[in-house]
Amino acid sequence: MAVSTAGEAAEAGRRLPERFQAADSATLAVVAIVALLCVPARTILRGLPLSVTPADLAGLLAGLLWLFAQATTTLGAAKGRNPVRTGLFVYLAASLAVYGHAAFGYLPSDELNLMDHGLVVLTGGIGLGLAVCDGIADRRRLDLVMKALVVSGVVVAVVGGFQSVLEFDLTPYMTLPFLQANSVEGTANVLDRDDLNRVAATLGHPIEFAVVTAMILPIAVHYALHARDRGDSPGRWWFCVAMIAMGLVYSISRTGVIAVTTVGLVLMAGWTARRRLRALGVVLGFLVVVQIVMPGVLGAFYRLFAGFGSDDSIRYRVHDYPNALAEFLRHPWLGRGLATWYAPKHQVFDNQYLLTLVESGIVGVAAFLVLVGAGVHAAQRARRLTPDPVLRDLALSLTGPLLVPVVCSITFDQLSYPTATNLMFLQLGAAGALLRVVRRENAVRNLSPRTPTAPPCS
Repeated sequence: MAVSTAGEAAEAGRRLPERFQAADSATLAVVAIVALLCVPARTILRGLPLSVTPADLAGLLAGLLWLFAQATTTLGAAKGRNPVRTGLFVYLAASLAVYGHAAFGYLPSDELNLMDHGLVVLTGGIGLGLAVCDGIADRRRLDLVMKALVVSGVVVAVVGGFQSVLEFDLTPYMTLPFLQANSVEGTANVLDRDDLNRVAATLGHPIEFAVVTAMILPIAVHYALHARDRGDSPGRWWFCVAMIAMGLVYSISRTGVIAVTTVGLVLMAGWTARRRLRALGVVLGFLVVVQIVMPGVLGAFYRLFAGFGSDDSIRYRVHDYPNALAEFLRHPWLGRGLATWYAPKHQVFDNQYLLTLVESGIVGVAAFLVLVGAGVHAAQRARRLTPDPVLRDLALSLTGPLLVPVVCSITFDQLSYPTATNLMFLQLGAAGALLRVVRRENAVRNLSPRTPTAPPCS
């Protein structure tokens, strides 16, 4: 886990070489990232009474180890206040209150089972966020986790490229022997939109693919921009940026455009004018290449927004608002229960705020906003506290993805998709870890001895 005091921060400077680094929370986070993104989302562990994915298991293990470490003073778990940890606790407390309220009343057995499963999955995501927040000791380990996220994002984009361009699905060949297909999931990996392949890659749906890609893209851009500062080759990271950006194209998703626009506005607000102009030039060049390589794709994206008022998917999203309001008014404060409103038994809202109001009430929506707000606050506080331009840019690159769930929940039931949800928890933990790293480095900087001055001549 992580060091916690200023005195221990000085000790953190004396590290073993990279090849002798002991396994820690960063190692477990990397395993969780690979399980989350590189293992097909529609596969679960064999022989368990609940549908549990490898990523769920990794999150539960991370949370259990975090609990053990927090119960001691010798395992190096970070102590002290952190807004991300507070936000995670608030969200967990609100979810337990919703669970208790629903379990106290009558629920059909199918909905009760789904609520149990939803709480288990949620606990795993929160455990992963806590382990990352309190278990990453320094910027080197944080870089390891973020780089693993970028590389895994490239793997997802490559799988999506095979599905879209070559019409070849790699996911059947990525299933491990101890996994089995989740029979509940019936959505195909490749859908059709405007005679183009709209793909999900390793994830559960093309919309989730688009949102996840948009949440990883700014991290890849950060490592491309600051590769030389870290002694890396910029070319490999710009390749990662291009591959992940193509994932957005393969998804052909309106929500994906909204997500990447949200991220882009955040980055533009924090960048210098010179970098903004360069970024606009890169984006225009990328669109030209896409038009040449995949003609018709940009037209499909244009039609997604040009027909906004007459689009069937838009009408479907808004026609059920009265039903959502009626259901919300039955249990306005704590809702009817986590994960109890599901298709085909109930209408799909395609709006996380409506779904949360129905399932968790006002308390659930407030807790969700507090959770994301805590992560944004941690990232921005880290940005203000550090004089290091690399860490400042990393904080900015984490702020954009954390705002994606807030914006895209209007058109996408974010918390119903485990990969997008667990990625949110992971990036929340990374924002909390970044704040701890900044505070620790500032403490070391303040504790470092000043250069002695020569005595005055007599």
